[in-house]
Amino acid sequence: MYRETYGRLTAYAARRCDSPQDAADVVAETFAIAWRRMGEVPDGEQATLWLYGVARKVLANHYRGEVRRQALSVQLDAELADVYQAAPDSGVELTAIKQVFLTLPHADRELLSLVAWEGLDREQIATVLGLSRNAVRIRLHRARRRFARALAEADVRFRPESRLIPAEEGQL
Repeated sequence: MYRETYGRLTAYAARRCDSPQDAADVVAETFAIAWRRMGEVPDGEQATLWLYGVARKVLANHYRGEVRRQALSVQLDAELADVYQAAPDSGVELTAIKQVFLTLPHADRELLSLVAWEGLDREQIATVLGLSRNAVRIRLHRARRRFARALAEADVRFRPESRLIPAEEGQL
């Protein structure tokens, strides 16, 4: 049944999905359901039609999931915009900081991100990275120094009023 229907179901899903990966997921889920419900699968051409019906329901679930994900993404974007507001003149500076940050070695970006974005202390970072606390202290010091040097070379100066600030302190 799989060999006979795989191509047709893949084409069916590909014509209805936005990406080949989504179509592959739909086909995989369709066959997983068929495997679990093997006793209910009819014989012959009816099996193909039954699989189309299953694929149709899997696609409906896929579409509902996409709508939910998009709605949650919009909601999260709105919440983050409310929680963090940039100073009016900071857009160019933030772009420059981001560009400089992306030029740092991966290890430096990871360390700085764990501190700044995740709020981890040296002990926690040591656990995450499998390093000693002292190694984290040294690497973090060097990463900060490299980042500061790169910012200075890009002529990006720190001004406290241009930092991202919470819209309301109580929202964090």
